[in-house]
This record gives sequence, C-alpha cells and structure tokens, in this order.
Amino acid sequence: MNRQIGFPPGRPVVLRGGTVLPMDDARTVLENTDVLVVDDRVAAVGRDLPVPDGTAEIDAAGGLVMPGMIDTHRHMWQTAMRGYGADWTLTQYFVWYYLEHGTKFRPADVHAGNTLAAVEALEAGVTTVVDWSHGLQTPEHADAAVDALRSVPGRYVLAYGNIHQAPAEWATAPEFRAFVERNREDDMLGLQIAFDVTGDPEFPERPAFEAARDLGLPVTTHAGVWGATGDNGIRLMYEHGFMGPETVYVHAASLSQDSYQRIAATGGSVSVSTESEQSAGQGYPPTWAIRAHGIPVSLSVDTSAWWSGDLFSAMRTTLGADRSREHLEAQRLGNTVTHCALRADQVVEWATRGGATALGRDDLGRIAPGCKADLVLIRNDNSPVSFPMLNPYGHVAFQAQRGDVHTVLVDGRVVKYEHRLVDIDLAAVRRSVDATVDHLRTAVGEQEWVVGMNPEIPESKVLDNPYTYTDYRDSSTRGR
Repeated sequence: MNRQIGFPPGRPVVLRGGTVLPMDDARTVLENTDVLVVDDRVAAVGRDLPVPDGTAEIDAAGGLVMPGMIDTHRHMWQTAMRGYGADWTLTQYFVWYYLEHGTKFRPADVHAGNTLAAVEALEAGVTTVVDWSHGLQTPEHADAAVDALRSVPGRYVLAYGNIHQAPAEWATAPEFRAFVERNREDDMLGLQIAFDVTGDPEFPERPAFEAARDLGLPVTTHAGVWGATGDNGIRLMYEHGFMGPETVYVHAASLSQDSYQRIAATGGSVSVSTESEQSAGQGYPPTWAIRAHGIPVSLSVDTSAWWSGDLFSAMRTTLGADRSREHLEAQRLGNTVTHCALRADQVVEWATRGGATALGRDDLGRIAPGCKADLVLIRNDNSPVSFPMLNPYGHVAFQAQRGDVHTVLVDGRVVKYEHRLVDIDLAAVRRSVDATVDHLRTAVGEQEWVVGMNPEIPESKVLDNPYTYTDYRDSSTRGR
C-alpha cells in the first residue's frame, strides 16, 4: 500500500509545466502549461498559474497531461479469470459463460472481479469504466458489484444485465427497480441497462426497453456480433422507437449500411473493442465503416479474461485495424492510400471525449475550467521511450503504455502518484481473487477447468443464438 500524506482530501493540486492535451475541438497542444485543480474541478489551465496557499505541486515537465480515459464496455466481473481465455473464439466464450459455467459465480466472485478490474483500470489511467455487468443473477450479485466499485476511488457506470434470464423478466422485476432507486443520484456511479436483441420478430426484449425508458436508464447492447446479434435486432429497435442518442451499440462489427444509417439517424454511439473484434470474431473492427456515417465512437477493452485492460492497447489496435482495412480496400481497387484517414489524435479523442459523449457527460473527457478533475500524467523519466516527444497525440497512441502513467486524479483526488497506486491494498485484492479462482476451479472441476481454456463446442444453437430465453435462430447474423 502506498499512502501519500501530501494529498489529503480537499487540498488543491497543480500539475506544473506539462504538455497538456485539453481535447478541445481543435485538438490543441499546450506546451509548458499548468493545470490547477480545486476540489473536484479543473480551476484553471495556463502558464505559470498563481495557486492558493497550500497547493500541492506535481512536476509534469517532460510529461503529457491528458483527460482520464473512459472505457465504455468492460465485463469487470470476469477479471478474476485474467488471461484464462486467451485462445478462445467468441463461440467458446459463449459456451463457457452463457451455457455452462457462468452461473457458478457467487456474489463474492463478482465482488472480487470488479475490485480487481477497478484497480487495474485506475493503474492504467482509465478513470471511468462502464461495468457491462451481465452476470448479475440475483440482487445479491448486483449489490456485490456496486459495493466493489464503491470501494475503489474511480468513476463507474454499472450496466446491469443477466445473461441467464430473459431481459423481460429481470428488467421488470421489483427487485431491479428497487436496486435502481437506491443507487440513483451518485456522481461517481451511473447506471445503464445491458441486454442484447436477438432479432426474434416477437421482440421479446421489448418489456426491457420499456422498463429502461420508464426508469430513465440508457440501454447498452451488443449489436452486430457475428452469430448472435445483427441487422434484424437493429431494425426491431428502430421500428419500435427504442433507438436514441443515449443508446450505446457495442462492437457493431457485422452490420449492414442500413443499420449504420439507423444508428446515425437516431444519434447513438458505437463502443469499439478492437482487440476483441479482431481476435474473437464479432466481425472486422468497424471504425473504417462507421466513420463515413459520422457515428460517435468510444473505445473499450471488453474483458481481461482475454485481452489487455488498458486503453493504450485499444488505441493502438484500433489505428492498426482501421488503417489495414483502408489499405486493403484501396489495393483491392488497384489504388494506393497516400494519407491515413484515421489519425492518432482522433483515437485519443475516442479514448477520452468519445467515452464522455457516449455517457452524456460533457464535464468528462476534456481539460477545461469547470470540467471534472479526472486527469492523467504520462511521464516516465526512467524510460528511453519517453523522449523525444515530437507528436504528443502519436506518443499517446503508439509509444505510451500503462507503466508510463505517473499520476492519476479522479474527481480531484490523487489515486496514483509516482507510478504507484495510492491507498490501494493489493494484497487484499489478491486474496479475494485467489479465493474466487479456487472456488471456480472446484466448482467446474479440475479436468474441466483445464479443458475449458480450449473447450469443445457442444451441439447447440450457439451459432445463431447463444441466449437461453428464446429458441429463435437468426442466420442473418452470419452475413450482411
């Protein structure tokens, strides 16, 4: 545990002399600039700022100051299984969590995974995470998820879901409404409702959409996932009036132009998980396709059961996938790309302001007076990769990594300093995660646990529909 007595609550903080990326519309770069934080807000941005007496000073010279990064889709409850599914396909993931072993998670296991994920995010400069929590089988699981998030000093949105029950059942239950009511009005913990739309023409998800509307909750949904969700689900949402600016479409990687046009027309946004899409098989990472429609984009890491839990990796892989597709499409026509359409500053924006836009939070994702003081200082004097810093946005997207995160502030509070987390008991987190792993190995069985890293696929409807609440199959998810 690293306690920093120099940053007591309420003490102003100034980051001095860094290169500041305010993430304004012009994507300005401010050199040799200070950022003053008073209480939970950015108070001033400028050179040689006067500061209140007693202000704690952090030397940012030679470093980059940027807004805290925002992850709009992470299954935090699965983080205790870090790396377990490194070789999975999406179908194997569905088998393990949806059809076989996902029900073995106790509330304590959800708590352990959420705690580890929250700490991991902070350490990497991700100050806001949407916990796409689709393992909430009971109200006790939901309470455990929230308790874990509140125990770690980040900013979170709990996207409440339950893959083992029909959305129409759990979303309309009195217990769900009671959970929402007792967890409202918390600036550090927002709420969404998380479920997918199978494309079943009976539209069995409609009651869940109605419950979300009645409770004033945004919907986040896995859309455009090969073999699971596709254009028919988007069409049903559109025809029934359940698409809006607050709706977040995760992946959107195997949709038609008609679906993209519907998302654009209704003002929704897409959460792109490039590491996931290019590895698991939801479809080709879609930024190359949706840029033409002007659809807002945010970035996410999906799950640490497979991939890295930082947005540096997300930025870098998104640039790589988008540019690769751009080159391939041009070469298919006998042409050559001479200027990249997707630039580094744009993916940095997606990792910060893009997430804020998806969450409807104009006070996040930017550095300007009045914005929330969620800040990241990238500085590593012991790394030869820290200099020269000729293109700050390119440095963030291609050169920086989680080990370069020197300081993190959330809501004006210093939660990481000099590359070490502040007031986080990692030993206690490890003990709870070890207990969860022991439980899962016992519950699954040792032989099955080993086999589960590359499980066989049972004869089932998993290709066209991995959900258990409807027998509907939609082969259109396998083509455009």
